[in-house]
Amino acid sequence: QVQLVVSGGGLVQAGGSLRLSCAASGSIFSIVVMGWYRQAAGKQRELVADITSGGSTNYADSVKGRFTISRDNAKNTVFLQMNSLKREDTAAYYCNIWTTDRAGRMMNYWGQGTQVTVSS
Repeated sequence: QVQLVVSGGGLVQAGGSLRLSCAASGSIFSIVVMGWYRQAAGKQRELVADITSGGSTNYADSVKGRFTISRDNAKNTVFLQMNSLKREDTAAYYCNIWTTDRAGRMMNYWGQGTQVTVSS
């Protein structure tokens, strides 16, 4: 069993910054990809950014240049530094990881959402 503990959401003014973190624990052999998704009210969940175990990153166009994803492989933790926040960044943010076991089977896990609210 794998647990994901998310922290760091909150209320911030437009132009401000927040840092999210997600720590994975439990029966983990290897984490292949760690990422962040978000879901605004009335909209579908969308990928914000993800990062592979080798450090390759991928960002949604809407956050490029403002958000930075990073990970600490030794601590199985992924971070999302969000700068220059805009009202349209308001959403519930979710951590997501893909793991493999010793047999090479892929498994996907979601953390609980953390609300990010950007006020004008």
